[in-house]
Amino acid sequence: MQKQVEAQAYGFKRYVQIDRWASYYYQLSEILARQPASVLEVGVGDGVVGEYVRRSNIAYTSVDIAEDVKPDIIASVTAIPVPEASYDLACAFEVLEHLPFTEFDRALAELARVSCGTVIISLPHFGPPLRFSLKIPFLPELRIAWKIPYPRKHVFNGQHYWEVGKRGYPLSRIRTSLQKYFRIEKEFVPFENQYHHFFVLEKRPL
Repeated sequence: MQKQVEAQAYGFKRYVQIDRWASYYYQLSEILARQPASVLEVGVGDGVVGEYVRRSNIAYTSVDIAEDVKPDIIASVTAIPVPEASYDLACAFEVLEHLPFTEFDRALAELARVSCGTVIISLPHFGPPLRFSLKIPFLPELRIAWKIPYPRKHVFNGQHYWEVGKRGYPLSRIRTSLQKYFRIEKEFVPFENQYHHFFVLEKRPL
């Protein structure tokens, strides 16, 4: 594996849009809700999640193949050089699509191996979204969102080898791979960012 993104690509104006901030909220919310003592994050990105996790008095370790983003461990998600069950929680947000799909199962198995139990991932989910929001004073906001199926053929863009919802990568196929190693405790697509599909996973006993 070789890095696909230069460190400067994570600059604020180029990388951080409003929808990505929404994803940060859900990433941190799902991590902190489980009160882990230790977290392994695969994919450093711009470091926002890691910085907040550290400030929450959680032992945090990062893994990335790109040396210039200064991870704690330089390695691929398919071969993380740590013992089994080293971390309470492992996570990989918008990372696994940077691997050929033939490596997806191997990456999942490795995330399961290094975690004591919980793994949280998000994947890009292609498809035109429809969103409806209604707020009436004194009543809770009503939000409805769904994706229009549009199985377009994926073309490698230098970063993503595949995306959920593209031709050949239906959600059912992704769930089948996940369920080889995990029980899917929860999955959702944030209303504010319909491109990111989250999975909260508990690894299956060996």
